[in-house]
Amino acid sequence: MINFTVGPVQSSENVRNIGYEQVPYFRTEEFSNVMKENENLMLKFSKAPNNSRAVFITGSGTASMEAVVMNCFTKEDKVLVVNGGSFGQRFSDLCDIFEIRHDDIKLEVGKSLKKEELYKYDNQGYTGLLVNVHETSTGVHYDIEMISDFCKKNDIFLVVDAISSFLADDFDMASLGVDIMITGSQKALACPPGISIIVLSPKAVSKVESNNVKSMYFDLKSALKNGERGQTPFTPAVGILRQINVRLKEIENNGGVDFEIKRINELAVDFRNKIKGMPFELVSESMSNAVTALHPTTASANDIFLILKDEYHIWVCPNGGKLKDEIFRVGHIGDLSIEDNSKLIAAFNDLIKRGIV
Repeated sequence: MINFTVGPVQSSENVRNIGYEQVPYFRTEEFSNVMKENENLMLKFSKAPNNSRAVFITGSGTASMEAVVMNCFTKEDKVLVVNGGSFGQRFSDLCDIFEIRHDDIKLEVGKSLKKEELYKYDNQGYTGLLVNVHETSTGVHYDIEMISDFCKKNDIFLVVDAISSFLADDFDMASLGVDIMITGSQKALACPPGISIIVLSPKAVSKVESNNVKSMYFDLKSALKNGERGQTPFTPAVGILRQINVRLKEIENNGGVDFEIKRINELAVDFRNKIKGMPFELVSESMSNAVTALHPTTASANDIFLILKDEYHIWVCPNGGKLKDEIFRVGHIGDLSIEDNSKLIAAFNDLIKRGIV
């Protein structure tokens, strides 16, 4: 099986080997040291400003999205949501749940956010902006520098879900003035699902500490306090956190975050060059290195997903809802190679010969 989905993705042998081991007890100095190392490397790779913090939530990326919304915003806020797909809609839904005033910038499938669309909301009293910098459902990668400039101009608290783009695309949290970045263990970190990570700037830490959130599990004040000693408030996914530690050190030893981004970019460019002339249309106006979203012009996207899975033992990433038969996605993150790309292309060519695509 070759896994071209966008999470969970293929893990390296080093990461898999940790998964074979017995899970150790975690209220120890040894585990605290692992967690402190995890935090330091996450801050380094996200290029977070000095005195930033990282907390590790046992839960999917949506858990951290919810924790951020409930800990950083109140009914006094007025928030802008970039909504270009199912994950942008998720931020909008969270604002509804917590009764946070918000307006959505609704975008059509595959369309990028244009400056003129964003600046319709200039000087309108917004206090926060929520964006999934890579809308994974459609493959769109938004212009984060443009969004950053807008937020700096309007003194807006900027929350960036980089769950599928962290380590795949350039991201400098400090220079962009991002207040919070969210990512997850099962994307380019290439570990099993179960951990999401919130990187908080000093401004975000202060905001969390000044808010009184009504939650036990998602109280980020408690997470920050426990993190000072390398621990979490409740029992975490210990095994996955140990795998994250191995993976972060693997990236560091291989040349760091810039090398990892370059590696993923090369895989993406190679794949996109190889599909030229095939009956697929690129969905996104502006693509992340992490994934290529494709619209097949002669077949159902879901049929292609099922046939590749069942007959070729290759997983691509399907879509749900109204996009089920319209779009499938090919990921470039995880332990993949140029040779793996060639195997997928060979499968596509065989489907074309068989008249399926």
